[in-house]
Amino acid sequence: MAKMRQKQDLPEKTCVSCGRPFVWRKKWARVWAQIQTCSDRCRDERRRSSRATAS
Repeated sequence: MAKMRQKQDLPEKTCVSCGRPFVWRKKWARVWAQIQTCSDRCRDERRRSSRATAS
């Protein structure tokens, strides 16, 4: 039988928007290297703040 992975065994990154740590998710398997934010909310907030500074 296959061994279940423990959450603490998964790779971890720090969100560039909020600074909180987040762990690997199966849906991110193909794009893990490009993931920078922990959630849609942080991603949207980062986009909003970059637009405000660009204007």
